[in-house]
Amino acid sequence: MALDISIFEIINPSRYLSFTIPNPILNPSLSSPLIRIAILDSPIHPTTPSSPSSSSSSPPTPNVAAMFVPKHRESDWLFSTEAGHLQLLLSSSNIQRLILIGQQPIINGPGSHSVYRRPIDSDSLNNLEMTLKPLVIALSPKNYFKNGNVEVPFLSYEDNVISSLVLEKCVGNFVGEMLVEDVEIESSDQGREFRRRLRFKRMPNLIQTEIRIVPKRVFCMDSFEIGGHNVEFSHDLGVLVHVYLVPMVASLTLIGSRIEEHVQVGLRPKALCLGVGGGALVGFLKAQLGFHVVGVEIDEEVLRVAWKYFGLEDGDFIQAFVGDGMEFMAKLARGDGCHEGVGHLDPQFDVIMVDLDSGDLINGVSAPPLEFVRKDVFLAARSILCESGIFVINVIPPSRSFYETLIHDFQEVFPELYEIDVGNGENFVLIARALPTVSFISDCENNFLKKLRLAISGAYMDSIKRI
Repeated sequence: MALDISIFEIINPSRYLSFTIPNPILNPSLSSPLIRIAILDSPIHPTTPSSPSSSSSSPPTPNVAAMFVPKHRESDWLFSTEAGHLQLLLSSSNIQRLILIGQQPIINGPGSHSVYRRPIDSDSLNNLEMTLKPLVIALSPKNYFKNGNVEVPFLSYEDNVISSLVLEKCVGNFVGEMLVEDVEIESSDQGREFRRRLRFKRMPNLIQTEIRIVPKRVFCMDSFEIGGHNVEFSHDLGVLVHVYLVPMVASLTLIGSRIEEHVQVGLRPKALCLGVGGGALVGFLKAQLGFHVVGVEIDEEVLRVAWKYFGLEDGDFIQAFVGDGMEFMAKLARGDGCHEGVGHLDPQFDVIMVDLDSGDLINGVSAPPLEFVRKDVFLAARSILCESGIFVINVIPPSRSFYETLIHDFQEVFPELYEIDVGNGENFVLIARALPTVSFISDCENNFLKKLRLAISGAYMDSIKRI
């Protein structure tokens, strides 16, 4: 059936179509003889004319762009799914139609592992761009050309991934399809750096969990490759590589004296983590800072992945539960601390850390979920904290008003509220506590604070600001 090009003459919000054409550049090294074209129109209408000469009563001129899918990454969810396409479109400034061009994705069979290696040569795309330019113009809306546009810009996608290997794809009851992959990334210190990542298909460009991994046995790093024969990695849980986790841990500065008092009498500080994911934060708190950690994760399959691939251990000082974090806190606040398999759970914690997101394909990722921002949730959290404990939340505000409302709701329950700006233009860490910590231990005598400063960036410890 022939494609009717006329259907692309206007922007149709959220319309997504894909089709294939024969590859116009004959090259025996190509893995597919077909080119896949995918077109997505933004769900968000442009609100202002794109040029000063446009009439306010006329519809704004839509911005259009094309993008080549990186070679050998055609099967990545970011480039082969509508959800990934939408993330690419929304991350490109004011684009109303994004046209993706790449080879036909290769569908891997059950149990197969796909390896990606960035091409060593810079394989020029000029010929393909020139060949497909008439098609790209034909796929652009008529309004795009009314102000004299004669070209459709070609965008390039770049990230720091050198190579990757998919270890497993699976499906969780709550999070849907997910994958675990090992990647080698570019390193600022010119060394070789390897990570293990957990990604969800519903938000393909978001890394849910990331930990550093190191080769177990390597005699020559120059010849080592991800996906190579008998390659094994061990987990390095002593480093937090997700940028917002470091300031979350830095919040412990506010209760450093209390934790030091615990340690001096032989007690472990206790943390409750809502949202375990791959367990990077849970493992760090236990391994580096000596915490007894209780983690709550809503999807049992995510916990299985954490145990199998990310070094999460369920033992004496890490207890992981499947359930809803808000319900879990409410249950503890009511005094019902009995849980199958572990007996009675003491509901008093030194810190509660919340890392829950609300993935919305149109509005992007925000955190915490809207249903978490309730007074009864905050009251439950306060009731299960020790007298001078802290409540720490990773926040990705979808709007300034959301953030201001969240701060107001916190201040109705907690008299002291602090903030750390992560510095990436996206995340903030809010820290609430009911009472200040009173201690006779000075900072210079506090071994816990010394350990904390060695384990994370001291800059975040020094940037805690009271609101």
